[in-house]
Amino acid sequence: MTSAVSEVKQQRFPRFRKMAQLEHIILLLSFTILAITGLPQKWPQAPASLWMINTLGGIETVRIIHRWAAFFLVAGSFYHLFVSGYRLFVKRERMRILPEMKDAYDLRDYVLFNLGFKDEHPKMAKFNFGEKFEYWAVVWGTAIMVITGFMLWNPIAVTQVLPGQFIPAAKAAHGGEAILAVTSILIWHIYNVVIKNFNPSMWTGWLPRDQMEEEHALELERLEAGGDPWPGAALPTPAHRTRNYLIGSAILGVIILAVMAYLFTFEETAITTLPAITPEVITPLATVVP
Repeated sequence: MTSAVSEVKQQRFPRFRKMAQLEHIILLLSFTILAITGLPQKWPQAPASLWMINTLGGIETVRIIHRWAAFFLVAGSFYHLFVSGYRLFVKRERMRILPEMKDAYDLRDYVLFNLGFKDEHPKMAKFNFGEKFEYWAVVWGTAIMVITGFMLWNPIAVTQVLPGQFIPAAKAAHGGEAILAVTSILIWHIYNVVIKNFNPSMWTGWLPRDQMEEEHALELERLEAGGDPWPGAALPTPAHRTRNYLIGSAILGVIILAVMAYLFTFEETAITTLPAITPEVITPLATVVP
């Protein structure tokens, strides 16, 4: 009996496809590098910041690394949009990451269950309320960081269009959102995917049955009833629809990369660090005593 239960617990169910796993790796690497190179610039006089900046080769090197990481974050975001568009418009898959009223009920029942006022854990779908909240927080946070980062990167160009007060405002928003994002990852995300239950699905593409029962019971029931892991993906896709989307995506992708390369390089004022000016010391003339 024990071995049978153990065998059931070891069953795995499809969770993420290769494209989603690649998106996660791009986001993980770019976000980590941005945090490592960005936070020391927010508190440049702190001993840990000085050590990090000197270890990475100086402030100019840190800034260049930070901007390259930002480039890959933006590129990864567009890659995510293209992949999502392919699934939505070509494969005709359902967009299950959108918030629904059931998410509010699940949140309510989840809190009541943990407080002991409900006997049953709420049954949740492919993406539960916490995962949806985190996904859209990443979308919102990335948009803020990209917009404010561009303003700080190109202050002269920005102040030709907007009042100068927007630059310090962008700096405050950029730094504040960075702290919020790093704190959220370290507390919320790490707890849920590493400490609470180690979730290997972003690396393997699969999730063990016991975690499916707890976090995605509705999805588990659907899969065990013979449902398609990717609703709509199994339907035949017209060749012309795939071809047209790929051609359009390739052309648009080249244009986006060209525009990004221009926007990331046309102004260098925020990258170059001017040498420190040593104040001139005026020595008073010696008094000559006759």
